[in-house]
Amino acid sequence: MYKIKFINNFVRENNNRAMTFDEITGDGRLWAVRYDGEDDNELYNMFDKWDDVLWLRNFFTANKNDLWLNYGMSGINEAIVDTIEESEMLETALLDLSLNADLNTLFRPLNNYVQESYLGKEKAKIKKRKKHASWLRIYAIKLNNGIFIITGGAIKLTTTMQERAHTAVELTKLEQVRRFLIDNGIADETSFEDYIKEL
Repeated sequence: MYKIKFINNFVRENNNRAMTFDEITGDGRLWAVRYDGEDDNELYNMFDKWDDVLWLRNFFTANKNDLWLNYGMSGINEAIVDTIEESEMLETALLDLSLNADLNTLFRPLNNYVQESYLGKEKAKIKKRKKHASWLRIYAIKLNNGIFIITGGAIKLTTTMQERAHTAVELTKLEQVRRFLIDNGIADETSFEDYIKEL
């Protein structure tokens, strides 16, 4: 009941929230949502959290059962170190892109069994980890082949996103950004570029 109430409150508070888009890589391939009233965009806010030891300690303390049940890990300090290391790997994979690098190799459809052809919902994660499977996720809308708009990210310790409020909120943000794009006639790279030029 609390999770549904929390998500409904988030949707109600943020449903009509204006947003802009920050270009991340400087070549038009990677963008991030910036909500009005926020100091930074969703990508940089997310990396700031994943590098903040106090924020991570609070998160893993609140989610220690998921950490144990799904990853067999009881040490919060170990989880913090692993998250910071993985965050650096993910940040490098995203931001240290050569002109020939393909973001399609990093992002995959959100649903492993269904690929949306129009403004698809996508996720990025580190594919191979030595100690355990990756739990960091970056979420994005795919405009065209190789062009993505970051909507947020999360530490996903459960099998599905609907199981926890913090990941369910990311699902809501994905849908809100997708709906915003549709409502503003943005369907691909060209219409997105036209929208950005009009601002």
